[in-house]
Formats: sequence, structure tokens, C-alpha cells
Amino acid sequence: MSANPRAEQFWHVKPLVDMSPNEWESLCDGCGKCCLVKLEDADTGDIYHTDVGCKLLDSHSCQCSNYIRRHEFVDDCLKLTADNIDELHWLPNSCSYRILARGGDLPSWHHLVSGNRNQVHSYGVSLRGRVVSELDVADADMEDRIIHWVD
Repeated sequence: MSANPRAEQFWHVKPLVDMSPNEWESLCDGCGKCCLVKLEDADTGDIYHTDVGCKLLDSHSCQCSNYIRRHEFVDDCLKLTADNIDELHWLPNSCSYRILARGGDLPSWHHLVSGNRNQVHSYGVSLRGRVVSELDVADADMEDRIIHWVD
């Protein structure tokens, strides 16, 4: 074992761009917030979050129900990468990718720190119990679902 336990935590020693696909994927905290339906004001470019989850979002686990093939079913699903993370200003401040990209450290509730994937739910950081599926909301009603999420 290393004298410095932080050295054994890959996110402390590797920049995002150098992480393996498995390391990158493991950084996802499982909050589900990136899977919210967002509306953009055509005049200002402002992005508004709703309490509506993507049709593939499992609202209990806050995971994609078909992650591997999600782009086949959701045309505007974005792949988060080390190259685009800084451009996605709509990501919540609590997003682990965003935190690390800004030079921060993973929060205590993150599963890589706590060892418990359910901590994100226990700490109230996830969307569990707070969203509806886009399959249950008419497009005409989407503006009524705009909400301000606290990170």
C-alpha cells in the first residue's frame, strides 16, 4: 500500500483526458441530472431545466435503461467527454465530471469515495423520486415543468 492513499485514487493522479473508458465511466455519480429534458430560449440561448427525465431514464436508479444503445433512441443525447465537459454549462455544479474538470475533488457521497453507490440518493443529490418521464408529458406542457434545481 502506498504511503499516500490519494495516489491510489486514479482521479487524483490522472487528468480527465488520460483516463481509460472504464475510469471515465466510473466517475459518473449516478445523479441522473444530465438526463433531464432541457429547454433553450431561442432568443437568449438560456437553458432551462425541467423536472422531466429522458424517456430512457430509470427514475428510481437514476441510470439510463439502455445506456449502450441510447444514441439510437435519443437523437440529442450527448456523450460527455473530457473535450466537451467545459462547454456543457448546463451540467449541475454537483456533477463529478464538472468538479474534477475545475480542479476539485469528488464529494464524500460519491461512490468512489464512500464505497456505496446509494450515497448519491441518501444525500439527496440524485433525481430519485423527483422527476417524471418525458413519455408522460406532452410537448405543449414542457414549459410548465421548468424548475430550478439546487446543486
